[in-house]
Amino acid sequence: MPTSYLINRTLFPPQISTPPNANLGIIVVIPCYNEKHLETSLESLYLAENPSCSVEVIVVVNDGEQTSDAIKMANLKTHGKALFWAEKHNSNKKQFHIIYHADLPHKKAGVGLARKIGMDEAALRLEAVDNPSGIILGFDADSLCEKNYFLAIEDHFKKHPEIQAASLWYEHPLGGGDYETDIYQAITQYELHLRYFTLAKRFANYPHAFETIGSSMAVRADAYQQQGGMNTRKAGEDFYFLNKFMVLGKLNELNTTKVIPSPRISDRVPFGTGKAVGDLIQEQKNLLTYAYQSFVDFKKFNDLIPDIYDNEGFDWKKIPASVSAFLESVDAESKISEIRKNTTDYASFEKRFYRWFDPFMVMKFVHFCRDHFYENISVGEAGRWIMKEYFKNEKEDLEEKELLIETRKIWR
Repeated sequence: MPTSYLINRTLFPPQISTPPNANLGIIVVIPCYNEKHLETSLESLYLAENPSCSVEVIVVVNDGEQTSDAIKMANLKTHGKALFWAEKHNSNKKQFHIIYHADLPHKKAGVGLARKIGMDEAALRLEAVDNPSGIILGFDADSLCEKNYFLAIEDHFKKHPEIQAASLWYEHPLGGGDYETDIYQAITQYELHLRYFTLAKRFANYPHAFETIGSSMAVRADAYQQQGGMNTRKAGEDFYFLNKFMVLGKLNELNTTKVIPSPRISDRVPFGTGKAVGDLIQEQKNLLTYAYQSFVDFKKFNDLIPDIYDNEGFDWKKIPASVSAFLESVDAESKISEIRKNTTDYASFEKRFYRWFDPFMVMKFVHFCRDHFYENISVGEAGRWIMKEYFKNEKEDLEEKELLIETRKIWR
């Protein structure tokens, strides 16, 4: 029976005519735009060990009204080749569905819309087999996965029935013969920046600190619908989507398998991994990231939240100047007063406060600090600080690649 979401919030009628298998439990959704090596990603999923349920993979080849003729031709070729590949590899355990949406409205065309089309279809198919808590996975058309990918995901959600979404472990390749040396150097810096930002928030005792990578995320189909589905942002769609589950306390980490995203340069989105790698190479400079002093200040603020709740006459001078100035810019005192008046104990106050001071607000805070208080620092300096202050590891002489490898090892 279609849900209210599927009736009112989807953009297209059902895309796939083939009925789903009765024991369908996991669906992978892959947006595909101007991709030459989609089959490599499909092969990786095909070779992954089968879970107890059946699996589907939905590829959404897509382009927009203003997409160049060359890319549209490339998409048509990719679509045709993928259809041929799917026919040869479909089985009862794994079904591959390739759909093509051409000439999507320019205002919305992009990765967010493509993910939404595929994830909506996935939710519909899981509802059709009466499995509303089945798992929808985000993946990319240039990513790979470990052999235990499906087994680990199935096991994780069985062990955590209260969890609605998960951030999967990922590692970009840092060397080899597939890419130029400068690409590996750039992706090393960029991943170190991503890891640092998440770990610095954890250092600051911020409760909603998780990685948000579109190729490395999972969500239950019913929770997907309850939270309004995927947004149609042209970039950052993964961050805004997973943010909903973070602030509800319904997201956790899944580190028992690994996704391997591509480190390649890409102009598919206005910001993100591919854009960052391209910019670093073109500008021939090292990546800078947020100053760790921003997170030292943020930690002092987070540690004072119980005092702020207990004392309406709290002395705001106790808060570091950077935090105080930011709070003033967002009229935080009146918001905190409102939250206090509408909660009956500290636990409910804290929960509502961090729903308001969500990860997007944290991003605004560190940008505010960068613009008004602390200049950005090198990712190497940031990584060494995390190694010492968060991991309590005295390996202070590590270079960026060694820092990233050590960070991955300790974190995972």
